[in-house]
Amino acid sequence: MDKLESMQVYVCVVDTHSFARAAEVLGLPRSTVSRVIKTLEAYLGIQLLQRTTRKLSVTADGRRYYDECKNLLANIVAMESSFPGRSAQPKGRFKVGMPQSLARHCILPRLPGFLRHYPDLELILCSSDNVEDIIQEGYDCAIRTGRIDDSTTLVARPLANFTWVILASPTYIARHGKPETVNDLERHHAVGYLNHRTGRTIEWFFTLDDGDCAIRMKETLAVDDTDAYIQAGVEGLGLIRVASYLAAPYLKSGALVPCMGNLSFDLPLSLVYPQNRYLPPSVRAFYTWSRAVLHQPSEAALGALDGGF
Repeated sequence: MDKLESMQVYVCVVDTHSFARAAEVLGLPRSTVSRVIKTLEAYLGIQLLQRTTRKLSVTADGRRYYDECKNLLANIVAMESSFPGRSAQPKGRFKVGMPQSLARHCILPRLPGFLRHYPDLELILCSSDNVEDIIQEGYDCAIRTGRIDDSTTLVARPLANFTWVILASPTYIARHGKPETVNDLERHHAVGYLNHRTGRTIEWFFTLDDGDCAIRMKETLAVDDTDAYIQAGVEGLGLIRVASYLAAPYLKSGALVPCMGNLSFDLPLSLVYPQNRYLPPSVRAFYTWSRAVLHQPSEAALGALDGGF
């Protein structure tokens, strides 16, 4: 039995709450993961996990062993990463999640430069708007929008701030006029964007002199895809609210017109990764690069790749 490998498998099973997910993350057959855990329990002479058809839970002994394994594995990685030859070259599988619109419009166009710089990195990019549990889903890190509430198991590092902008097509403005204030919105309707978690459309937030406020617009159409949402706005089906990085090309072409320019609500972007005692080289490299890309929309971001934080 390879003790170190067994510890890695066990930690992954606990982190993902599933033999199947752990097998997927580790790239192993599920039967192998199950066999490793059984062998480990027999070797230690304790039960680490309680298994039922519906739930996988950790025993008291299993929790203590998990904590010790986590610390030991973190120390090994930290020690290896302290050597320049190891820390400077991220290698192996690296899974990152982010909103679809951000991936499509900001990250993917510049990703070839990142991969050329780190040829030994096997990148898995999941462009999802619903990355809820990055530990269970086996993500090394994820870009999230808004405030990060989970500070006990996750670390959030700021990447950039964007602004929500209200847009309308020239045809919509010709028919309904152009809203200039929050009160004007009562006479207008919008395209709704569905939140998959709640099944409801998303409210609009504004920062006013007396604080933040949320408004639920009258909607004649609701969609669950960013491209469809913007296209509905272009077709004059209602007002839309998007991040400023998405609005730029449509404003330049005249397909959409800005409304309520004096009102805004900041959209923070953060890189989120599991709490640990060390920062993997791949996460460090991706943070440095993506932060530069979001602040410098050009290949100049490659100049920051050898930096750190």
